[in-house]
Amino acid sequence: MSKYDGLYIFTGVAKDEALDKQIEKALAEITRLDGKVIDTVNLGRKTFSHPMHKKDSGVYVRVRFEIDPSKISVLTNRYHLTGDVFRVQFLVVDERREAILTKQAKARKAREEARAAKTAAAAEQNTNAEPAPAEAEA
Repeated sequence: MSKYDGLYIFTGVAKDEALDKQIEKALAEITRLDGKVIDTVNLGRKTFSHPMHKKDSGVYVRVRFEIDPSKISVLTNRYHLTGDVFRVQFLVVDERREAILTKQAKARKAREEARAAKTAAAAEQNTNAEPAPAEAEA
């Protein structure tokens, strides 16, 4: 089983309930082929750069899933037969790249936390320092 990122475009969806049903149908195709859905992210409605098939916008949904690589072509053909999915694109997830990006994100977060702690410590030192005694006026 390999991991894939699928980008789905749904058009003609006026209500969230209808969109949810279309997404469920699309995800059911993955599970029907013994795949496993890992994550789903609704990216929102976006306008196309130019109209396609008399449509000018669509709702983009990113789905991460695992499936046998030999079943990707079958999955694509099933989406072409149904009218729910306007466009679909699949990309194989590179595990090494994902590990590197996760490591970089953790390092960036640690640096930001250290910088924030250093700034907070400096601010606390400045507030705790006693002001210089005022000179007596003569």
